[in-house]
Amino acid sequence: MSEDQVRSGPGTPTRRALFAGAGAVGAAVVLSACGADDAGDGATSTTSPGPTVPSTGDAGGGDRQGSQSLATTTDIPLGGGKVLAAEGVVITQPSPGQFKGFDPICTHQRCPVSNVDGGTINCTCHGSKFSIEDGSVKAGPATRPLPAKNVKVVGDQISFA
Repeated sequence: MSEDQVRSGPGTPTRRALFAGAGAVGAAVVLSACGADDAGDGATSTTSPGPTVPSTGDAGGGDRQGSQSLATTTDIPLGGGKVLAAEGVVITQPSPGQFKGFDPICTHQRCPVSNVDGGTINCTCHGSKFSIEDGSVKAGPATRPLPAKNVKVVGDQISFA
């Protein structure tokens, strides 16, 4: 009788059965990571993309502290933008003096977007590209736009609204 066949009592699984079960659990974890094109939390976004930012004043509310400066207007190139991963926002300037904020997490498989170049916000995980104007999908595999984040400009400081 081999070691795999020896049982210590009724209902005790063999070593082979334990390894097979562990392999099945690992496969399930890997396959779930390659899941559908959704946010993964069951929630849907109702935020309209690409709010135009007021140049002065306090709109109230917001994603974080309204007074925390994220960047200056000179930090954000015209026709481009900047990924501020630590702050949880991508800020773009699609036209002179117009600044918009977007979520920095790709809607395809939740990878962080990596850069803003060529008029798009780019995710290098799978190649999705989003508009700097409204967050809409310019190239897949993503099918949903980047959610908007409300930002405001006071003087030359950009912060959450």
